[in-house]
Amino acid sequence: MSDASFEDGREAPLDLGALDADDLRVISSLVQDAVFPITEMLWQPRQRRFAILLNRFRWEDGGRDRHGPERVQSLLVVEGVQRVLSQGVDRSDKDLILSLLSVDWAPGEDGTGAVLLTLAGDGALRLEAEALEVRLKDVTRPYRAVSHNAPQHPED
Repeated sequence: MSDASFEDGREAPLDLGALDADDLRVISSLVQDAVFPITEMLWQPRQRRFAILLNRFRWEDGGRDRHGPERVQSLLVVEGVQRVLSQGVDRSDKDLILSLLSVDWAPGEDGTGAVLLTLAGDGALRLEAEALEVRLKDVTRPYRAVSHNAPQHPED
């Protein structure tokens, strides 16, 4: 697998994999500000797979001036997951909408580690995994962002 770059997204649907921390940084930048209902998270313990159906902002979209800000539904899939932990997430609230800020890798011993999903509002998910294996795949056509705006981040 070759290294991906931010420009790899262009106007085509994304289908990217991450097997190391550098690859994961690219995916993290592409899923920043993705939103999803809590009901769109799925952990399959027997398959050791954790997946989220995200509404991802298309940061890589070069045609934003032409057609406005867009989102696309994407699958974020983590393989080899042995355990899922959450903090600051009320899993009983089926109406909860979460916003993803970043995806990071915390290496452990012998190639193991944890994929850390940082959420807005001090929430987090920790996916303890046998190794780093993450995939991001667009599964719908882009659609106009409901807000008609790109997410904003205050300057530090």
